[in-house]
Amino acid sequence: MADAYRPLKIAAAAVGVFAVGFITWAVIGWGDPAANEQVIGEVSRWCERVSDGLLREPVNTLGNLGFVASGLAMYLMLARDVVSRRTRVNRFIGNQPIVLLYAGAALFLGPGSMAMHGSHTRSGAWLDNVSMVAYILIPWLFNLARLGRWSDRTFFATYATLLGSYAAGYWFIGPDLGIGLDLFGVSIALWLISELVFRFPGQWVRWLSGVAGFVVASAFGITPMVMLEAPADYWWVVLFWVPALVARHESTARRTYTPWFWLGIASFFGAYAIWLTGTADHPWCDPDSILQAHAIWHLLSAAATWCFFLFLRSERPLERDVVESEKLLDTA
Repeated sequence: MADAYRPLKIAAAAVGVFAVGFITWAVIGWGDPAANEQVIGEVSRWCERVSDGLLREPVNTLGNLGFVASGLAMYLMLARDVVSRRTRVNRFIGNQPIVLLYAGAALFLGPGSMAMHGSHTRSGAWLDNVSMVAYILIPWLFNLARLGRWSDRTFFATYATLLGSYAAGYWFIGPDLGIGLDLFGVSIALWLISELVFRFPGQWVRWLSGVAGFVVASAFGITPMVMLEAPADYWWVVLFWVPALVARHESTARRTYTPWFWLGIASFFGAYAIWLTGTADHPWCDPDSILQAHAIWHLLSAAATWCFFLFLRSERPLERDVVESEKLLDTA
């Protein structure tokens, strides 16, 4: 009980350390910009004019504070779970390892993206992309862990291997790891596919679930016709059936999808629609405006992480005896 707020304190301290390091990095001038970034005074890739102040894209950078707020709020709620002695049947209630990782990854999205928009350096872009993958790996790997009956050790080992491989591959090879793979984009599809398998048990759903990946890809403008025109470029569609291969067991729990799952979906895809307008070549781009579409993308995406956090907290086991046996006592 005394340590209930310890993860929150560590997270807040980490934010403080980042803030000091980030400001120090800004004061000394960031260093050389990445090759794909514009010079001071020009319009950046994300519409905002490049500033010669402490932050290269001030509005887009500060929009990432939404992720910091979302992550810290998660840690606070988890601490209160412990204090109030809420049930630990759900892996997203209380200070449990996987949900602490989720909260940390949601928080990390803020500093990661701030490093890119604030500095315009190659290392900033690397941190930005690593933070996105660090977050999006969690929900679909969590689903696979539940459906494959993985131990926590297996979950964390798989997560660390994928994230470490991506981080190294991005830095030494490139964003597509040299194999034409957008791990972040594919992970979005794998999340929704694995969620389909989790929600609807049955062999026929399991093996047809990969088709849902094509629907997700189409939402991002990659239609089956586009794939057929260049099949070698879209080899990664085979990964859509990874959940079907891993899901050797049916889910023993159910989640409540309304409202938080659907609000999360609406927040993210609404954010994506706005993201499309926040580029330098879009007619709506106003580089000198204090209202930047890319900053709104950050804020809505942060809201999505919060919605999905609440959604995953809605999971309840099907067996009544499991629920009863795992409840914490209301008295000391």
